[in-house]
Order: sequence, then C-alpha cells, then structure tokens
Amino acid sequence: MRVGLRYVRRLQQIAGESLVQARQQRPFASTDDLARRVPELSRNNLRMLAQIGALNNISADMSLHRRDALWQVEKAGCKAGPLLEGIVEQDAPSPLARMDVEERLVSDYYGTGMTTGPHPMYYRREEMRSLNIKSAAELRAMENGMKATVAGAVITRQRPGTAKGLIFLTLEDETGNANVIVMPDIYEKYRQAILEPKFVCVSGTVQNQDGIVHLRAKQVEALTISAAQVASHDFH
Repeated sequence: MRVGLRYVRRLQQIAGESLVQARQQRPFASTDDLARRVPELSRNNLRMLAQIGALNNISADMSLHRRDALWQVEKAGCKAGPLLEGIVEQDAPSPLARMDVEERLVSDYYGTGMTTGPHPMYYRREEMRSLNIKSAAELRAMENGMKATVAGAVITRQRPGTAKGLIFLTLEDETGNANVIVMPDIYEKYRQAILEPKFVCVSGTVQNQDGIVHLRAKQVEALTISAAQVASHDFH
C-alpha cells in the first residue's frame, strides 16, 4: 500500500509537486540527492518523510530503517566544504536502533493520520482473545441476543437529533468496524469513557437483525492500546 504525498503532515503542495517532477526525471539516488534536487523540501519536511518511512527505500543499493533515514536527513542538511560541493553522498546505515512497533505506530498516525502496517489492535489480539474480547468480524457473526465484548479505536461518535438521546460509536480494529449503540442512561454512567479515550472496550448485547449488527452497550471502559493519535469524527 502506498500513501499519497497529500497525506504527509505539513507538506506544502509546491514541495510535493516539485518532488514528483524531480522523481519523474530520474530516480533519487539517496537522501542527499533528494535534498539537493528538491530544495522546496524543508528540513522539517525531510524529517517527516523519514519519520513515516517514506525514505526507507530511496536508495537502490540498500534499505534503510526510519532512524537510518532520520540520520541521513541530518547529514544532508550539513553544508559540504568547497572540495565536496556537488558530490552526492550515498546513504549508509546509522548507529541508531530501529523504531519499535509502538514508535512506528505513533510516527505513522502523527505523520499521516493512518498506518500502512497492521492496525494497533492487531498487536494485542492474542491478549484480547484471552479475555474473550471479540473482534469486529467475530461480532458480525454472532446471533441476536448474545452477550459480547468488543474493543477498538473509536473512529466516530454520533448523536443524531432524531435518535432521542442515543449515542452511536464506531470501533475500528484490524478486521473492520463494530457498531455500538449507547442508551442515554449508559451514556450518563460512562460519559467520560465514551467521550474521551482513543480506544475503548464495550460489553453488551448483540442486536443482529436482517444482517445489520450492533452491540447495545451495557458497560464502556477506556482501554490502553497505543499512544498513536487515532482520529475520531465526533458529532459532525
């Protein structure tokens, strides 16, 4: 999966267009080559591209990891002396350790609002199974009236004016979306857990009618999964 440059945080249109034009002329040989040929890219732009993994495979001769790329960005920003001016420096490994899973997730969501790798819930699925917490796909296969618990990132919170005080949550995990209905009394009881956390765990009763599946919430709790800034569209 490739993410378009327009998703890159704070990347100006002119810089993105200049990058694409330079790349069409010939591939970039290294991070230094990119910085020289696309001067519209600021140092912060280059850091962001490195942070989200966009520079990992810029060199045909070797593959970098994200901290390697960040290292190369800093080197590219150092002015060369007269003897080396005009010579493009090739990328090389750095002494820095690779980002771990959590660091990559935080970088991805901060830099693009998404991740091209596994969803944060994927890394906790075995733990969720041990607690009998269902995935969104498993919830969709459950029969009407069954008790269930699901967990995920809250990606929408809605309160339609015609819904008589009902709150609708959409939870996202690596298998898809789970739809949750919150009655007014449950909302009052668990208001903070419903409105604030990025990840929640919801227990309740399955409503499966004509293939449309909801979980009617009885209990809502905040869940610690990742510090990644997963965005939620709330009450639009």
